[in-house]
Amino acid sequence: MSDIERLLVANRGEIARRILRTCREMGIATVAVFSDADARAPFVAEADEAVRLPGASATETYLRGDAIVDAARRTGADAVHPGYGFLAENAGFARACAGAGLTFVGPPAEVIASMGSKLEARRLMAEAGVPVLPGAAIDEGVAGAALAGLAAGLGLPLLVKASAGGGGRGMRLVRDAAELEDAVASARREALSAFGDGTVFLERYVEAPRHVEIQLLADTHGNTVHLFERECSIQRRHQKIVEESPSVAVDEELRERMGAAAVTAGRAIGYVGAGTVEFLLGPGGEHWFLEVNTRLQVEHPVTECVTGLDLVRLQLLVAQGEPLPPDALAPRRDGHAIEVRLYAEDAERDFAPCTGTLSRVAIPTPRGVRVDSGVEDGSVVSTHYDPMLAKVIAHAPTRTQAARLLAAALSGARLHGVTTNRDLLVRVLRHPEFLAGATDTHFLERHPAAELGAPLADEAEERWAVAVAALAGQVRRANRRRVLGTVPPGWRNNPSQLERVEFEGPRGRHAAGYRMGRDGLRLEVDGTALDAVAVEVTEDAVVLEAGGVRRRREVHVAGDVHHVDGPGGAVTLRALPRFAAAETAEAPGSLHAPMPGTVLRVEVAAGDAVEAGTVVAVLEAMKMEHAVVAGAAGRVAEVCVRTGQQVEAGAVVAVVEEA
Repeated sequence: MSDIERLLVANRGEIARRILRTCREMGIATVAVFSDADARAPFVAEADEAVRLPGASATETYLRGDAIVDAARRTGADAVHPGYGFLAENAGFARACAGAGLTFVGPPAEVIASMGSKLEARRLMAEAGVPVLPGAAIDEGVAGAALAGLAAGLGLPLLVKASAGGGGRGMRLVRDAAELEDAVASARREALSAFGDGTVFLERYVEAPRHVEIQLLADTHGNTVHLFERECSIQRRHQKIVEESPSVAVDEELRERMGAAAVTAGRAIGYVGAGTVEFLLGPGGEHWFLEVNTRLQVEHPVTECVTGLDLVRLQLLVAQGEPLPPDALAPRRDGHAIEVRLYAEDAERDFAPCTGTLSRVAIPTPRGVRVDSGVEDGSVVSTHYDPMLAKVIAHAPTRTQAARLLAAALSGARLHGVTTNRDLLVRVLRHPEFLAGATDTHFLERHPAAELGAPLADEAEERWAVAVAALAGQVRRANRRRVLGTVPPGWRNNPSQLERVEFEGPRGRHAAGYRMGRDGLRLEVDGTALDAVAVEVTEDAVVLEAGGVRRRREVHVAGDVHHVDGPGGAVTLRALPRFAAAETAEAPGSLHAPMPGTVLRVEVAAGDAVEAGTVVAVLEAMKMEHAVVAGAAGRVAEVCVRTGQQVEAGAVVAVVEEA
């Protein structure tokens, strides 16, 4: 093998930027590929060259191995890094790269193929002596009594799992035998959509385990080592949202055992490069193999923080045929690192993905905080890809310090334009159970996301935000007027009443009244006076003193939306027009799309009788299925969508007249 001179990154978003960063540090020229939806994305501008992949969906673009290999040929790239997701664990793509004379930054295609099938991976691990959970393959066409027989042989509860891919897609929990057939069908559809392979299998479900994984490194010179563990137990929909290293549940003896099992797994399959062996960890240190991820993991930064190693650099060195350096062969741990995944999603609405334009993205990075982001001001979050915006990582001497540092960075972030899971992440990091290390995969079942994801700003903070938005808005209007520019904002020759403005906030409609006079500030919200002194009022920030305490709140306006950020939390307000236009009446019983997406199936027709909970239609957004269900028993009066139709969030899907 020879040194890599020009690397094509076959991915997008934050992982593309992450790979590009290391390439710059190593003096390697870079090529990006991008879809039409990503034409203005930051990673495209950061690469030395970029090649357009026509289309917007993943199927048309980032899953087109032939188009990516052609892009490498046209730009003279000699290597391809797949990142994670998309084609990262596609053996056919690895073979295509090799066939085109390109160095594939990852394990051999044969290894990917063997681990790309979770069924084959289970078989190989069992032969190598790595513990696996009881499970059974589901052959094509197996249904009814035959399917029920397989389940009975394993015992409930069970997981239906996609054999290909990962990230929680194509996975369904079955506690009742009556749910099995529908769960298998749904998992097959989702797996086929996400990974192009609808193969699923059954596996015994372990109640409330921890999810612990071992970072593996191997070169072509016979060296296979592990870089300790990461715990990824806090998950939603089987997808990780908080990851850390080390795990509080793993002592040195268990770390040695699990690390040895991971190394055994890697050697058994001839692994090369960076990979991850995932385990479920039960009480008493009992652990079971889940899968081998034959790629870089989303959560690799926590390992980088505690070891001081650059995993992307090590991947590139191995791909060039070099042996692992001494610091990787004898890794050392320092401190504790925690990562959270910042998503564009609404935790209060069952983590519904959210779309829109990010008018502002600013996350503080004090010493010890790292941000791997795929977005910037003006970035558009679309329905085509996973809704992760960024990863925020904190590294500190202790776990408690890391959690405190990370929570502070998140709460101080300016995230405007799209609903995110930021407030949920802050509450998790500050939760007594999390701080005590008492976490498992059921954390978000014990602590409902609707509560953890509620706004950090309470009712009192929302009222202050309304007041601040009103005062800043007055200055903004004054700064933009063309006449009487020297007259103070809100000045009246004969003041008789307060200036008034209305906003729609998270908790409903608010009315603010204010006047700046010789006798100071008069301020009220919803008819209640606020006793405050205006220390500073600009269109971007307002400092008010109340009860002898000064608080500064920043204001950012995008259209009619006012984002107010302060020590009590972030509040988004929409300014209401003084003379509201008449609204179009909506039929009672209208069922709405929870997010933008594509109508996958329509399950009812006009005139059908439905019960509460009946699935009316199924939408697909960001590679996941979302059911629209009837809220009450009744009859379908109208179906407003068709299969394959694109719908916006809030669009009426159907109308059900209640019985």
